[in-house]
Amino acid sequence: MIIEPLVFFIVAACFAFFVLFSLLRIGLGPTVGDRVVGLDTLNTLVVASMIVLGAAFDQVVFVDVAIIYALLSFVGTLFIARYLEGGLN
Repeated sequence: MIIEPLVFFIVAACFAFFVLFSLLRIGLGPTVGDRVVGLDTLNTLVVASMIVLGAAFDQVVFVDVAIIYALLSFVGTLFIARYLEGGLN
């Protein structure tokens, strides 16, 4: 199945738009929890971008890297949440 390059450009533009909102949340978040949510959202957008790049360039390695990145991002978010709750004494 051949997908038009314009579709990938539109998806990339949407991701860039969403990344701006995520960076805004990280920078202006009133609490540390808001900043962590913004960072987690940014990590999710990076994973989605890697998957779209993998589909655009027909390279499976991007999807493999995206899976590993998502796993590490999830573990990192768990550690940050536990630290914020005071569990890492």
